[in-house]
Amino acid sequence: MARLHHLALAAGLAVLAAVPGQAQDLAAGPRVAMTAVTQPGPTLPQYTQVDMPLLRDGFGTRSGGRVAVTLQSWPERGVGGPEVIRLVRSGQVEIGGATLGVVSGDVPMLDALDLAGLNPTLEQARRVADAMTPVLNRDLERVGVRMLAVYPFPAQVFFCRRPVTGMASMRGLRVRTNGPSVADFVQAYGAQAAAIAFPEVYSALERGTVDCAITGTGTANGVKWWEVTTHMYTLPSTWSLSGYFVNLAWWNRQTPEVRAFLEDGFKRVADAQWELGAVATQDGIDCNLGLADKCRIHTVVPEARRMIEVVPSQADLDSIKTTFRDTVLPAWVRRCGARCGEVYNEVIAPISGVRAQ
Repeated sequence: MARLHHLALAAGLAVLAAVPGQAQDLAAGPRVAMTAVTQPGPTLPQYTQVDMPLLRDGFGTRSGGRVAVTLQSWPERGVGGPEVIRLVRSGQVEIGGATLGVVSGDVPMLDALDLAGLNPTLEQARRVADAMTPVLNRDLERVGVRMLAVYPFPAQVFFCRRPVTGMASMRGLRVRTNGPSVADFVQAYGAQAAAIAFPEVYSALERGTVDCAITGTGTANGVKWWEVTTHMYTLPSTWSLSGYFVNLAWWNRQTPEVRAFLEDGFKRVADAQWELGAVATQDGIDCNLGLADKCRIHTVVPEARRMIEVVPSQADLDSIKTTFRDTVLPAWVRRCGARCGEVYNEVIAPISGVRAQ
């Protein structure tokens, strides 16, 4: 099944890149040039398998060369992440891509889409993202940017250097978290949250400074956490939802037909990223387990280092909704403000089934 998913993804990307529909053709006109800085690294599948073929190359092909995209990753541009919205707002680049939590300091409402425990499935995460995008754009446009699309990374799960059996076994452990809501989440189960910069996590796990750390299934594979951890607990805490942002003044200067072309193009990119998010989640798991016949995107772990997968129990899956309701959501509303709670109840609560009190 995993192999079929990989084949489906490859076929889907080929179709999206090569077969423009009539509505997406762009009539001859003035050249539209834009610089896009989109991903934390130039070797990420989100960059090499989606942004490069569909955004950089696909926009030019489908527009007959009228739209020209100069694409760079964060390191190639010297970008750290939190400044992406400011980079776009200032007009230094037309398009920026960033994880919502990384740039939520500029627009706190962005955190609402990917709170820990909110979205137990990728399908629900997309429903929340689709519902919230128009609301978020009202806030974003006040600071001079607009969000064109939202997409996920692989499920953010637990990698531990000691045996774990589920959330109850996290009590007393020190866990590296990747955001305030995830810290609230693990602390609700008695763990101690640790804020450590991502490049330093490998060493922290190796030394035992932390017992567990959270990141994407494939991300951990790429940075070789399998060398310093033994157990992979595959409960999705979040999906590291990310967005493509555009400079609003530049956007408003484009003709309606160009804006329609770009909107359709970013929808195609987002569709491919959502498909990749699902496939890469399972691929990361398979590669960390050393399953060579199923590992297609990431790196097969050597037999001596194969990780042990701990599948979430039904009790854990049931408990995350309670933890989200009683701990994560109230803490976020306190940080974000009363309006955030009101927007959550209006837009997200009908999807999640949990209201902010």
